[in-house]
Amino acid sequence: MKLKNVVNLFILFIITGVVLYFSLKDNFNLVVDTIKNIKIEYIVLAVIIFIGSIFFRSLVVYFMTKGYDKKYKFKKAFRMETEVNFFSGITPFATGGQPYELYRLNKDGIDAMDATNICIQNFIIYQIVLVLLGLAAIIYNYYTGIFAELSFIKGFVVLGFGVNFLVIVTLLVITFCKNIKVSFMKFILNFLIKIRVVKNKEKALDKFSSYLNDFDAGAKVLFKNPKKFILLLIFSAVSLCLLYSIPLVIITGVSSTYDVGLINTIAASAYVMLVGAFVPIPGGSGGLEYAFVNFFGTFISGSKINAIMLVWRIITFYFAMILGAIVLGLRKKA
Repeated sequence: MKLKNVVNLFILFIITGVVLYFSLKDNFNLVVDTIKNIKIEYIVLAVIIFIGSIFFRSLVVYFMTKGYDKKYKFKKAFRMETEVNFFSGITPFATGGQPYELYRLNKDGIDAMDATNICIQNFIIYQIVLVLLGLAAIIYNYYTGIFAELSFIKGFVVLGFGVNFLVIVTLLVITFCKNIKVSFMKFILNFLIKIRVVKNKEKALDKFSSYLNDFDAGAKVLFKNPKKFILLLIFSAVSLCLLYSIPLVIITGVSSTYDVGLINTIAASAYVMLVGAFVPIPGGSGGLEYAFVNFFGTFISGSKINAIMLVWRIITFYFAMILGAIVLGLRKKA
């Protein structure tokens, strides 16, 4: 394992320790008792739903890749997306996921250019769905006011939505507006030269131009087939909605008396994910837990919300990383 990944894991363990300390320090026994008393069938159901989320995420990659290689099998996509959780988990902003996807697709026989296009398409689909669900949550809260008292943290939600929306707009502009694309490219390069990140302008220009051309090709293929595009959006939306619904399963496992509801759960989870986008620590550790406790604390208070948060985090992050590492390890031994 690279030194950078070892450092990221170390940071992750430190942050995890801090989160556990603040989650348990005031009511350790109550939190532990709540976790021990969660009905096991609901834990199993939450794990199954999480795997279902990976399944639909894999369908997106599978149908994209089939457009380049008719022989590509779904099990390859599912295995890759399981492994991606490990690389995303140990890198800030989940930046390790896409390079691994590119590497794995190429190893599975997909041409490097085609693999790049698939990764670009996958990123665009995910960003669109993330923004749409975030927008739906913001509109829902505007009319219901369920998070009206969380003005401070809601500011981060709006900011997170704005940044992700800007990413989508930038991607579309780069794809369909050639003149703007060239101007954007030159602006970025001039900025990087001024801060002395880039020294050889011509070499960087060629490299950047090649990347944007690859991006163009991938994005245009995606938008060329509207039916397939919509199908991929649906698969990605189902994947995220399954992921967003996991807290409700855990909450029900704690007590059936909590009246949270599926829509409130998905809205709160969408908010949590938008806040987590700003945390430059592997796995968004610290920020995601804080956001979860605040948003779901609207419905549940005391030690139970900390217990639910810890179980949710274990299933959707630590279990995901461990599963990805195990699948990756089995691949290497095969």
